[in-house]
Amino acid sequence: MTTSASASVEEPAVSEPAPAKGVRPDPRPQRQPRYHVVLWNDNDHTYQYVVIMLRMLFGHPVETGIKMAKEVDTEGRVIVLTTTLEHAELKRDQIRAFGADQLVARSKGSMSASIEAEPA
Repeated sequence: MTTSASASVEEPAVSEPAPAKGVRPDPRPQRQPRYHVVLWNDNDHTYQYVVIMLRMLFGHPVETGIKMAKEVDTEGRVIVLTTTLEHAELKRDQIRAFGADQLVARSKGSMSASIEAEPA
């Protein structure tokens, strides 16, 4: 019969590096990277559609919706929201799922939207 002796295994001591002298670690949480939700222009949706969509999905007032509708029409794109990645993805997907413009017969679906990282 063998007996087992309890062996004591010492773990090596692990120490965290000491902060540089006179430098305190920043206790504030780091801000998440921000992303733009970009609405792209097309000829298959009216200003009214854009204003209603922006109001329903983003809560933008009518005046802001009109300004954004004009910008997307003249510039080809407009940033409708800047937020975290997960929220930007949700809002982009909601734009893509909003449906066709009932006032334009050739409108077969939603407007295009994308997300892009906010420049640092």
